[in-house]
Amino acid sequence: MFGRIVFAAALAGLAAGLVLTAIQAYAVNPLILEAETYEDQGPATDDHGHDGEDSATWAPADGGERLIFTLATNVIAGIAFGLLLTAAMALAGTCDWRRGLIWGLAGYATFSLAPAFGLPPELPGMAAGDLGARQIWWAGTAASTAAGLALLLLVPRIALRALGAVLIVLPHIIGAPHPDEAAASAVPAELAASFVSATLVANLLFWLVIGAVSAWMFGRRSTSPVD
Repeated sequence: MFGRIVFAAALAGLAAGLVLTAIQAYAVNPLILEAETYEDQGPATDDHGHDGEDSATWAPADGGERLIFTLATNVIAGIAFGLLLTAAMALAGTCDWRRGLIWGLAGYATFSLAPAFGLPPELPGMAAGDLGARQIWWAGTAASTAAGLALLLLVPRIALRALGAVLIVLPHIIGAPHPDEAAASAVPAELAASFVSATLVANLLFWLVIGAVSAWMFGRRSTSPVD
């Protein structure tokens, strides 16, 4: 069982990483490069507002180097999410690719869509709240959404389903941390909106591939005579 989960997750992560990287190269990365031109127009600062000349960090060069690092990151993330999704599907007894798409949608809602309602994907040069507070809110939103969806979709009791709905909306009632109103963004609003749309679509396809491929591969190996 463990070997089948790892094998299915690895192939799903590889396929999803390739798909996500291709979409990012076509529709997302050009927006990031454009936003970096606006970021470069202002003084370089770090997360605490200090002059960034002495705090510069390494970054991959534009072109092939950035593409390679992006692909590696996406594949690693795809495998990690694939392990979570395949293990959950194995426990639930889901093995066909159609149900895998539904699980993929649940993963997308948990890790991409729900957090984006409070913290939309951000381009370089955009004003943002405290990094630590944003990370805590994101993690809490993902955990609360996952628990809420599990109660809504997998538990028959009405009271627990109601609790699931509360868990889904609770992080948004609390509210995500945002920058001060006085903080200005160097990125045009139209560019930021295009980036949010492109990122959400790319992540949707990423999760659909993970769900479909992992479920198909797990179900295929679980019915193999070799096993």
